Amino acid sequence: MKADAVRGHLDGLLLAVLEPGPLHGYAIIAAVQRRSGGALELRTGTIYPALNRLERLGLLSSSWQSSGERRRRCYELTESGRATLAGERAAWAEFTEAIGSVLNPGAAPGLAT
Repeated sequence: MKADAVRGHLDGLLLAVLEPGPLHGYAIIAAVQRRSGGALELRTGTIYPALNRLERLGLLSSSWQSSGERRRRCYELTESGRATLAGERAAWAEFTEAIGSVLNPGAAPGLAT
């Protein structure tokens, strides 16, 4: 899938994969890839600046956790992050309905072609 397809939706993707609980960066990348059936592959150069920005906005919090001798920064949703995720989902549903109405006009009941 083209990288441009993710543009504008990265925040929603990150918030969604963090909804079940805290994850570190590579686990977030793996979760997006797994949940997309392998169609979406995020790069570390994309994800970490986005995670830092979401944290500055108060949508995520982070803490250092140790796994053996390795320390990892784990991110989790804040209440503001959960509210933003709900808004992202509503906006996505509206967007996909509008695009679907144009691409598949016969599938949308009550819409003129």
